[in-house]
Amino acid sequence: MEIVYLNGEFLPQEKATVSVNDRGFLFSDGIYEVTPAYRGRFFLLDRHRERLLKGMCELRIDADLAPLAEVHDELLRQNGLAEEPVSIVYLQITRGVAPRTHAFPPTPVAPTVYAFAKAFHRPTPERWQEGFRAVTVPDRRWARVDIKTVSLLGNVLAQQAAVDAGVDDAILVRDGVALEGAHSNLFAVLGDALVTHPLSNVILPGITRGYILQLAREMGIPTEERPVQVEELRRADEAFFTGTTTEVKPCVAIDGEPVGEGRPGPITARLSEAFIERTDRHASQVTAAAGD
Repeated sequence: MEIVYLNGEFLPQEKATVSVNDRGFLFSDGIYEVTPAYRGRFFLLDRHRERLLKGMCELRIDADLAPLAEVHDELLRQNGLAEEPVSIVYLQITRGVAPRTHAFPPTPVAPTVYAFAKAFHRPTPERWQEGFRAVTVPDRRWARVDIKTVSLLGNVLAQQAAVDAGVDDAILVRDGVALEGAHSNLFAVLGDALVTHPLSNVILPGITRGYILQLAREMGIPTEERPVQVEELRRADEAFFTGTTTEVKPCVAIDGEPVGEGRPGPITARLSEAFIERTDRHASQVTAAAGD
């Protein structure tokens, strides 16, 4: 029986109900966050909390984030995930229940806070070495992609285009520039540099994206944050996606054409290995600290 969190209570999922007048249901008026845990130890939780708070400020949603860490830990515990190799907690906060009008409720209402936890399974080593394929699709999302809102229809349509094409991912393109994946950030290796789109309103400020840039710089890999034209991407030596439920995922073909040699490249492999090593180290350090 899956236990979820809803408005201050932990309860079975089938007993969790939300009003049809919730503005998240009516308007997609809300934000969400997904945080990973490795052997029950949350990774970069402070950065996820910071992004969540920024989104709440942008949308002017007022909710108490003080119990956030405790809620995350309790969801893992009650769902038997405290020692799971990798798990995630999904947290969603909407403006709350109010009569349907486009403007914010004139009288503040209590936000709806919902969260659940589940195990996350990485691709097998064999599947990772095979690599993943993508198609390019027009970016039809709204103009504030940097806010992690629950309004994801543009992303859904992009991912469905990938499914229809029989591939794994979609790359969103606007004005000839490859921005990011349908649910992940995008990197390319061009010459000796690791390149990704700069932070702006047209991409999500991915937590894993930022951490991979940090890792690359620590490892002496040159990095650039700049727009990448689709035609330039097609000439890349390597490409990969990053995200909480993506980690580092090699892209070996785009629109039916191979990326580089058509298999995961050395920089992608180095960064993936370093990322996994850091998450393992983090889990061990937190465990050791808790035992002191």
